[in-house]
Amino acid sequence: MTDCIFCKIINGEIPSDIIYEDDKVIAFNDLNPQSPVHFLVIPKEHIESVNYLDSKNANLVAHTFLVIGKLAKKLGIDEKGYRVVNNCGENGGQTVPHIHFHVLASRKFSWPPG
Repeated sequence: MTDCIFCKIINGEIPSDIIYEDDKVIAFNDLNPQSPVHFLVIPKEHIESVNYLDSKNANLVAHTFLVIGKLAKKLGIDEKGYRVVNNCGENGGQTVPHIHFHVLASRKFSWPPG
C-alpha cells in the first residue's frame, strides 16, 4: 500500500527507531510514548486490521507475539509485566490502517483502559 505510514517505515522511506526486525515483522519505539517503554510491533505484510486476518495470514500474529515475548525479555520488562494493545477500527482507536501491536511497560496500568 503506497500511502500507509507503516509500510513506508518497513520500506525505509520514513526513519524510525527500530529495535527489532526479521523477515516477517518490525518493531520500533513509539514517537508519542504513553509509558517509559512503548514500542510497536507490526507485520511487514500489509493487513489493515484484525478484521482482515484469515487462515493465510493468521500465523503472522503468532509470530508477532513470539517476538513481543523475546523483546520483553531482552528489555527486562517480562517479570514485572507489560500491556499489549491492538486497536481495531475507528471506535477502537485505530489511527493507522495497518495491523499493529503496542507494547507498553515500566509503569502501573489501570483497568478499564479508557
